[in-house]
Amino acid sequence: MQGYKRLNAHALRQIKPGGILFTFSCSQVIDKELFQHTLISAAIDSGRKVKVLHQLHQPADHPIGAFHPEGEYLKGLVLYVE
Repeated sequence: MQGYKRLNAHALRQIKPGGILFTFSCSQVIDKELFQHTLISAAIDSGRKVKVLHQLHQPADHPIGAFHPEGEYLKGLVLYVE
């Protein structure tokens, strides 16, 4: 998680105000809440305000089993950077 946080904080520092960041995780051990919290933490560390424009996930041809929520391996966020 520290790697995701550092990488995204660095990216957020580089984006001009009004820019958009697309960021993803393809790890099944990171759930979408943890991923989103990590991105919020990265925004705080970088001194930037962000808004979540869209939450992305894997396509329908990779269904998530009802008894295996870890199968939701792909998650993404589209962030507006203020």
